Amino acid sequence: MRVHDKRIYALNDKQSSKDAEDSRGPVIYWMSREQRVKDNWGLLYARELAGETRPLVVCFVMSPSFMCATFRQYDFMLRGLKEVADKLAEMGIPFALRIGGPDAEIVSLANDIGAGTVVTDFDPLRTSWSWQKKAARELKVPLIEVDGRNIVPARVVSDKQEYAARTIRPKIHRLLFEYLEDFPELIPQHVSPPDIPEPDWNAAYRAINVDRSIFPVDFPSGEKSAHIALDSFIKTRLINYAEKRNNPNAGATSRLSAYIQFGQLAPQRAALDVAATGAGDSQDMFLEELIVRRELSENFCLHNADYDSLSGAPEWAVATLDDHRDDQRLYLYTRDEFDKAETHSLLWNAAQNQMRRTGYMHGYMRMYWAKKILEWSPSPEQAVKTAMTLNDKYQLDGRSPNGYVGALWSIAGLHDRAWKKRPVYGSIRYMNERGCRRKFDVDEYISRWNIE
Repeated sequence: MRVHDKRIYALNDKQSSKDAEDSRGPVIYWMSREQRVKDNWGLLYARELAGETRPLVVCFVMSPSFMCATFRQYDFMLRGLKEVADKLAEMGIPFALRIGGPDAEIVSLANDIGAGTVVTDFDPLRTSWSWQKKAARELKVPLIEVDGRNIVPARVVSDKQEYAARTIRPKIHRLLFEYLEDFPELIPQHVSPPDIPEPDWNAAYRAINVDRSIFPVDFPSGEKSAHIALDSFIKTRLINYAEKRNNPNAGATSRLSAYIQFGQLAPQRAALDVAATGAGDSQDMFLEELIVRRELSENFCLHNADYDSLSGAPEWAVATLDDHRDDQRLYLYTRDEFDKAETHSLLWNAAQNQMRRTGYMHGYMRMYWAKKILEWSPSPEQAVKTAMTLNDKYQLDGRSPNGYVGALWSIAGLHDRAWKKRPVYGSIRYMNERGCRRKFDVDEYISRWNIE
């Protein structure tokens, strides 16, 4: 079974894909966003190009500092990558772990082993995209992108920024039958690969140059744990998802976001397994969020360079926030006070504490949390910056399209509509503690997370 041609996108014009298949040099799979062995379209395509005569090498380049990642996220990532390396070794596929600038390191590896093709992952965020553009220029061989994150490839579903879920939904649904297919198995390699040094995991940990005060969390990492989590969700919580998903005390959510963010679980695998359950409204609601809402976020970041600032918000939302810029705020907090959960609101503090301690905040609380940052910040620009900074600092699934879109949805009306005007918010959708109390037992949530 071949990887769908429309998942494949040439990032340079050094050679055509057909020419690349005829090359005799090794194939490098530059693993970046999709950190798994099973259900990985990029790895499968690289293996397809290698065939039975060309060696395949998988390489991950760890940048010592990456966006706003902290030691918490690096630890989670490296634990998962160790499992990837071990699993690949069982299949005769070497795993190269390099440390440094990803664009320079992948070019260096390609030159060192005389690679004939480099395959990498689709990523719409500017840091990864800039590495890919630099590597595409410097490589002497083809650099080919494979979209293994989206069920319907982001470059296929739409060539423009979609306005809302209602505009992208029919485009995705029209193509699901073509792309929502099961994955073939990865075929072990029997040809002798180039001599690749064993990964030095201790060196990787020593090289991390980020905030080490944000401690790792007790949450299992890796591909195996991701599949266990998916199976557990389907067997024990999916049936109640529609009814209980907005209750932060119910434990009804999937808890798959960190695994998806680090590429330890393919969203397509989750969709296939959930779609096979016949779980009615819960199944439909989960698939709407997993496919339509998540891929809408990918679309936004692909087509809007200002995905992480107020400039990326729709014009009507920027205008209404500007109209209410000088409204009186009853409370004002610095970013440090928000960070330390030192607001007057026990509910808001509980949500911040949950995120700081566990690397996770329930989705319903994320909306409330971000909207109150808008209400208690001196400007909407500062609110957006604070929400995104704290989310990226503590959440395991931070630094992601979902995170950026979630902040802009909450604070600046992205993918939403205008609502009744209020002070500070203007026409942005409003949330308050009374609304939370109608949804769940707020006092139970506060008691759980406001204890030191």
